[in-house]
Amino acid sequence: MRNILFLCTANSARSILAEAILRDAAPGRFAALSAGSHPRGEPNPLALQLLTTKGHSTEDLSSKSWTKFTGFDAPFLHAVITVCDNAAGETCPIWPGHPVQAHWGIPDPAGQGHDGALDDFALAYDRLAARVEAMLTLDEGALEPKAWRDALMAIGRESEGATG
Repeated sequence: MRNILFLCTANSARSILAEAILRDAAPGRFAALSAGSHPRGEPNPLALQLLTTKGHSTEDLSSKSWTKFTGFDAPFLHAVITVCDNAAGETCPIWPGHPVQAHWGIPDPAGQGHDGALDDFALAYDRLAARVEAMLTLDEGALEPKAWRDALMAIGRESEGATG
């Protein structure tokens, strides 16, 4: 099983959505994780509401710092995917094991604050779900790390026009 970490600055919406989508789309193949550089401390209530509506469990989702994944006791990461442009531009920690890194920019459904509209969260969810679905078509076990990274990056670029 491969561990995939989704990163966003606040770890309250986009990375939480991505974690739930991948967790439920590929149990046994991928372990989905999420974190933030400056975590909000709790998932956005609209993100949780949308996930519940879509049939995802939200019980184990939490907003946490990316430092949880940098220590000696951290799970081995196979890929780190940033889902917000701010996190992509930040200096990330040195991840143990040097995982593949890719960027899938998604506009912030919460807008400038923590409110946003449920429709914005639904749009972010749909975009992330499409990218996860594209990732699941890859045979990551047959790809060298560079080829897997390039394929993950291409998934993010293919949808850039749709991210607004």
